Amino acid sequence: MYENELKALKKAGRFRERKLFDEDLVDMASNDYLGLSNNQKQFSKAVKLVKKYTTLTSKASMLVNGYHPIHQKFEEMMAKQNGFEEGLIVGSGYLANMALIEALVRKGDMLFMDEEYHASGVMAAELLGERVVQFKHNDVEDLRQKLEAYPAKRQIIAVEGVYSMGGDLCDKEIFDLAEEKNTLMIVDEAHSAGVLGEKLLGIFEHYDISINERHIKMGTLGKAYGSYGAYILSSSHVISFLVNRGKPIIYSTAPSVFDTALALVNMKHMQKHAKKYRKKIEKRQDMASHMLGMECGSLIVPIEMPDNFSTQSMQQELLEYGYLVGAIRQPTVQKPIMRLILNVGVKMNKIIHTIALIRENSLQ
Repeated sequence: MYENELKALKKAGRFRERKLFDEDLVDMASNDYLGLSNNQKQFSKAVKLVKKYTTLTSKASMLVNGYHPIHQKFEEMMAKQNGFEEGLIVGSGYLANMALIEALVRKGDMLFMDEEYHASGVMAAELLGERVVQFKHNDVEDLRQKLEAYPAKRQIIAVEGVYSMGGDLCDKEIFDLAEEKNTLMIVDEAHSAGVLGEKLLGIFEHYDISINERHIKMGTLGKAYGSYGAYILSSSHVISFLVNRGKPIIYSTAPSVFDTALALVNMKHMQKHAKKYRKKIEKRQDMASHMLGMECGSLIVPIEMPDNFSTQSMQQELLEYGYLVGAIRQPTVQKPIMRLILNVGVKMNKIIHTIALIRENSLQ
């Protein structure tokens, strides 16, 4: 039925499929930034926590009877840790972005979205029609011009703390402009929470930004937190509004109790060992910056490749050395890249060897 479309994807080097990779491969592809996904001790702590309760699974929507004490405890701790009034646990980052954007941008409002915002936000924005304006990636002057050109009842800016493909940080001047213009600000911290800041709290801590009622932080639990799910942090009235109007929140089964428990115990672990992780992160960033001659502000290192086929062939060559690195092609990115993750759980000599191999191939 879709044979011709599949043939076209294969011809363009854009065909995708699910793969089961050997668990012995050195992981520099996933977003498991701190290497917590294979921490048996933390997993056992989460099991022990869940077993304290009679109810072990979600059962229903959070607005029926799926809201669990572990959900509540996680929300309270995450909000307190990050300096927000209230938190809300959500099933996934995709659902969190869909809920935020679809629910918060009301009639008479305007959403100003960075052109490289995550696909989940872009998809949600498509529901809003003319209420959405894209601005050039990380371009504060373009954003300023568009804020002035499109006045609204509420102006809402949507950015990422760290952009998932480029690994670059949201410009501090965008936060300053949002403050100057009194706009609401949605900050997707999927790739910055657990990586930036002395306490690993993300972009707000990294820039030493004082949280106010116009700030809305969204983050995921399937990356640095080594689990699955997402959260939204904001003022209590925004959280209450999302509970009442956010369709992905209202009409989804409550997030997994176990995954929330795992994120909770990992959050405590990260805070306890933040200093140790901070040193490991900076050591890897300094090394990659030196080897590649580029600034590495996060743990995502994009290395541009000549074309889709060389990207796939480079991934295959690295697999033969026992290294797994993401081969990212269009339409996810404009130009194909090897997306190398400076995983804190991977030894430095392995990362150095991998960078040397990719650099040698990409320069040919």
